[in-house]
Amino acid sequence: MKRDAVIMVTGAGGLVGSTLLEHLAGEGFTRLVPVLRRDCDLSDPKSTELLFARTRPAHVFHAAGRVYGILGNMMNQGLSFYDNSMINTNVVEAARRHGVEKITVMGTGAVYPYPPPGVPLREHMIHFGIPHASERGYANAKRAMLAMLEAYEESYGLKWAYIVSCNLFGPRDRFDVKFGHVVPALIRKFHDARCNGGSVDVWGDGSAQRDFMYSRDAARAIQTIMEGVDGAVNIGSGVVYSIRAIVDMLGAITGLADRVRWDPSKPNGQEYREYDLSRMRLTGFQCRHSIAEGLRETWDWYCREFDGKPAAVPAHSEGVSASP
Repeated sequence: MKRDAVIMVTGAGGLVGSTLLEHLAGEGFTRLVPVLRRDCDLSDPKSTELLFARTRPAHVFHAAGRVYGILGNMMNQGLSFYDNSMINTNVVEAARRHGVEKITVMGTGAVYPYPPPGVPLREHMIHFGIPHASERGYANAKRAMLAMLEAYEESYGLKWAYIVSCNLFGPRDRFDVKFGHVVPALIRKFHDARCNGGSVDVWGDGSAQRDFMYSRDAARAIQTIMEGVDGAVNIGSGVVYSIRAIVDMLGAITGLADRVRWDPSKPNGQEYREYDLSRMRLTGFQCRHSIAEGLRETWDWYCREFDGKPAAVPAHSEGVSASP
């Protein structure tokens, strides 16, 4: 990507979008188009079309979507499928209509079948079965976007990359105990316990295992993919941790290890998820942050922001506004 190219990032207020914008600005990209929900309703075709017509991006990082944790996905299967399908369809179609050089989109590890067809999970396995029931609506919407990209490459020559991510975490995540992903929900629980003297109640028995990746490393990986990888590609740290290990790290960071209470009556989610990272390794990419470092930085950020001030989207000099 040229440093003066117009680069759109949807989902600019979320974990991936905001971190990616911060990273790209630091790399010297000067014409960034951050798209927030208030700027454009991406579920509306006309609004999305007008956004692309006004900004004319050369590259699009698509990170917008309706995202939940396990409970949120289970309670909102239809809404998750509909909203994500509409958003993804409109963004990909607008990218095609306005001659975007390449679109790189955020998929999800949830697209892989359950039970897993093999370990580690490889990109060609995505359509080997149906996703886990707990997140099927969200996963199938993301699968539909992959199918659309494949069809648009064949019909229109659209260049694309589809990122299958492990569990990402970092500042500006959704720290929601009920609907958030595991790490931000845990950080919120630890902080609440520190403030009110209560316990840290954790679902399951801690045996489920996942690959976790800090958002600052993910941003570097996403730029690498835009510039040098096409098609579906897994990203991750390459290390699988149990939920119990993550809780133990947070207990040590916060000094609240003795407050943790496990609730084995609640679901663990999928037992084990590991990704084959061969395609990313061919680029020479390596994470620069350990999971413990990422957890510490995320905890510190959350504590600083707890005074009620909303986390700001990074500023960008000479940016191309996506606002009306």
